Amino acid sequence: MRTSSPSDVPSLFFRGITHEMAGYFLLRLALGLNILVHGLVRIGNPTAFADTLVQLFANTWLPSPLVRLFALLLPFIETLLGALITLGLLTRTALFAGGLVMVSLIFGTALRSDWETLGLQMIYATLYSLLLATASFNGLSLDAWRLKARSHPAPAPG
Repeated sequence: MRTSSPSDVPSLFFRGITHEMAGYFLLRLALGLNILVHGLVRIGNPTAFADTLVQLFANTWLPSPLVRLFALLLPFIETLLGALITLGLLTRTALFAGGLVMVSLIFGTALRSDWETLGLQMIYATLYSLLLATASFNGLSLDAWRLKARSHPAPAPG
């Protein structure tokens, strides 16, 4: 006969929240905040960030104007994607787009033969892929709230 332990007794806060949902939420929140802050820090001085990247890619075959354009857009893209992922809004689209951004960063980093940075970027790519593959656990999100609101519309007044 199995007896319940304190960890088996659901608290009021966790009622209806599975372990998978809680784990997904924490990982999504951590990645989202990380990417959001990446963008916010760089938005403060996008030209300095762009100048640094242009210098880093000077010895590659990528054209400097293309590197500069990417570097100027990246902080805004990171801020938007980070905010969406943090809130769990358009999550699958934001995760897929974030994964594509990582692929482009990995490509550039490989061109520079910066294998240490590339290893870190592979971890980010893995997190994006893992969250995308387990999106069915995204129950603690604005996406889930919107879906629930649509399936249970409020009664008409009057």
